[in-house]
Amino acid sequence: MSAIPKVLIANRGEIACRIERTLERLGLASVAVHSEADVDSLHVRRAGEAVCIGPAPVHESYLRIDRIVAAATSTGATVVHPGYGLLSENAAFAEACEAAGLRFAGPTPAQIHAFGLKHEARALAARAQVPVVPGTALLTTLDEARRAARELGYPVLLKATAGGGGIGMAPCPDEAALGEAFERVERLARDHFGAGGVFLERWVPRARHVEVQIFGDGRGKVVAVGDRDCSLQRRRQKVVEEAPAPSLSPATRAAIHDAAVRLAASVSYRSAGTVEFLVDADSESFYFLEVNARLQVEHPVTEAVTGIDLVEWMVALALDRPVDFAALPAEPRGHAIEVRIYAEDPARDFQPSPGTITHVRFPDGPRVDGWIEDGTAITPYYDPLLAKLVVSGADRAAALAALAGALAETRVDGIETNLAYLSQAIASPDFQAARPDTALLSRLDYRPATVEVVAPGTFSTLQDHPGRLGYWDVGVPPSGAMDPLALRLGNRVLGNRDDATALEITATGPTLRFRRAALVCVAGAAVKTTIDGAPVPGWTAIAVAAGSTLAMGAVGPRGLRSYLCVRGGFDVPPYLGSRSTFTLGGFGGHGGRRLQAGDVLHLGDPDDPALAPDAPLDDANAARLAPDYAQRWDVGVLDGPHGAPEFFTDGDIAELYAHDWEVHFHSDRTGVRLIGPRPAWARADGGEAGLHPSNIHDTAYAVGSVDFTGDMPVILGPDGPSLGGFVCPVVVAHAELWKLGQLRPGDTLRFHSLTPEEASALDGAIESTIARRASEPSPITALGARPRARRAPPSCTRGARATIVRASRIAPAEIGTCWSNMARWCSTSSCGRGSRCCARRSRSAAPRTSCPGSSTSPPVCARCRSTTTPRACRSRR
Repeated sequence: MSAIPKVLIANRGEIACRIERTLERLGLASVAVHSEADVDSLHVRRAGEAVCIGPAPVHESYLRIDRIVAAATSTGATVVHPGYGLLSENAAFAEACEAAGLRFAGPTPAQIHAFGLKHEARALAARAQVPVVPGTALLTTLDEARRAARELGYPVLLKATAGGGGIGMAPCPDEAALGEAFERVERLARDHFGAGGVFLERWVPRARHVEVQIFGDGRGKVVAVGDRDCSLQRRRQKVVEEAPAPSLSPATRAAIHDAAVRLAASVSYRSAGTVEFLVDADSESFYFLEVNARLQVEHPVTEAVTGIDLVEWMVALALDRPVDFAALPAEPRGHAIEVRIYAEDPARDFQPSPGTITHVRFPDGPRVDGWIEDGTAITPYYDPLLAKLVVSGADRAAALAALAGALAETRVDGIETNLAYLSQAIASPDFQAARPDTALLSRLDYRPATVEVVAPGTFSTLQDHPGRLGYWDVGVPPSGAMDPLALRLGNRVLGNRDDATALEITATGPTLRFRRAALVCVAGAAVKTTIDGAPVPGWTAIAVAAGSTLAMGAVGPRGLRSYLCVRGGFDVPPYLGSRSTFTLGGFGGHGGRRLQAGDVLHLGDPDDPALAPDAPLDDANAARLAPDYAQRWDVGVLDGPHGAPEFFTDGDIAELYAHDWEVHFHSDRTGVRLIGPRPAWARADGGEAGLHPSNIHDTAYAVGSVDFTGDMPVILGPDGPSLGGFVCPVVVAHAELWKLGQLRPGDTLRFHSLTPEEASALDGAIESTIARRASEPSPITALGARPRARRAPPSCTRGARATIVRASRIAPAEIGTCWSNMARWCSTSSCGRGSRCCARRSRSAAPRTSCPGSSTSPPVCARCRSTTTPRACRSRR
């Protein structure tokens, strides 16, 4: 029984994965080669075997002929498939493979050499009576080029004889442009392809790029496997291809096919290749451009309308197996369009966009030739092609509709891509009307719904509300806005939903260039904000025009964080139920990290009812709802879970409430460190849990837990740990968590104890504030300010520990006294509240005879005679 043939793929990325797919279907073994940078790439994992051939740079790996041939011989491969690009049109590589006894799945070395130099290919085409664009032979000097250009007539196209992919071409409208381009194009050709020869061709003003897919058996038989239009190009690189080429007369199509076959047959062409033509869009005159002696990037559209697997034919020919030419249909079946998805930013002249892909989604149905997945690292070492999306239809209209839908369903997040550019390109009137030409994309008025990060600020991340809930048991914190109140109110101003993603700004804000008009609101602590240099206020909806730059300065001096909300939110994919950034985990938000200069953020649809369903809050109400920001803070906490006497002394607890704690400079989203007195501790050590008295066996934390990590308290933030081994005497109430986001180094805070009922009432006040439309003041307007200190009675007869815990505002000199007589339960039997009334905290120790919560008494505070709610009683301030 003979061994299964083994094919080594001398390539990477998308084309390597595509070849592997055919080899797997044919039952053939595959060998992948890879650089050190591609060790985890999809083409490596899909192959039967893989061989590392060197470091990341292509000249040290994928262009090393010796290492690739050695990998083939050492693994027992008998066939080498070069794919496209890299060494696919390198005659020396084909020769080295054949010298080593390997079958090269491509043209012969002589054919690669002959067609690899464009001036020689032009000569071959002329001998085969194929029309060529009027032009010159190789030029040696600029003066010679100038004389030739004057004879041809401007404009002209200066071309390098070697290479492809649009590299080494320069349109020259006049003599000055030719002088500027001559040395540059020659140098590019020499650096990229090792040959510096250049020549001129006449410029065709309204040109189409039409190519014919050919396949030859190497013994004189050549067939035309359909044609394609590849006119939509950026920087002479194709981005959209379709088959068959639209709007060609039957006579022109037949003539182009015949010319391609005639040229290929003249050299007994072997394997797959493409003959490219320039077609005058007005007259349909066509001229030979070049031969790509390899498999083309755009071959899938031809496969889609012919049913032929070109890779299968190439491998079969290399294995001396028969090629089923009879399977080729006489006419194409329907219409197919392919788009190339690149890691690049079209708004910045198609600058490559390396980074880590955080989320990929392709539609079901269309053919996708790609190599990316969640977590794929896009390095700057290689071509930025990520995938090709191929759709088919019964006719061109059906294919266009299918492509528009497929592009809308496709997402690639974490880096910038040309997806939006492709959608706008195929929607252009000329393309829709089947009037493509090579200058079409240069006329495209590209308008991306994006924001460019010019400067990132100190620590800017995308956050939402309520964050990533339900995963703390597996070590994933909720993240989310550190000041959820500001984020939610900012979204309210714009009419967004609560969970619309906003930009959280810490200490210093970013500079952003808006590529699309947007409605924004800056909420949170004060920050100097300008649009194109003009100052704009916070807490109000501001229109930003397309092309405008929004710059944010330092936050403060009161508060530390601000939020930039946009109508419709920022468009990033959810991860574990939230779009919030968790930088320590490297996921969520944009790339799982804080912003960097050059990042591109996508804007959500401002008219999508799922994102922005509400009417915006008017400016007057927004200003009333904005909380006060302080430098001396009062933070409400709930007692426990570890405030028991076996951990802390009574004095420790009293001091915890009585001290003005200073915010440490080393504070962040994981936790706010506090500077203050060390506890005396009620025990010498942590027993079995550890040597320090703060040690305890692991127990679940909550966001806002005041965690004594040793002798220093840390208020755990939304990015903090879920489990830990330290005691937590109190936890910040849910309604007070927003204050943690505004604590800046040097601020002071004092804790005060809340009952569960009080904490619940505060939550209700927060929710009613966010939903508020009326003009009355917010119930939380002054919550950020520290209340006036209260003095306790000079003596206490009870001495109960619980009352010391309740003494949330005792001065240090008064530690040990008790407020038991200021914490009376309501004695009115008909009190409907079943809890303490507002009089319990009045300065007088006299008992109250009526309760504002009593059903038999008017809602009047016995202390201040206020008819407002007990929460607003002046005796509480």
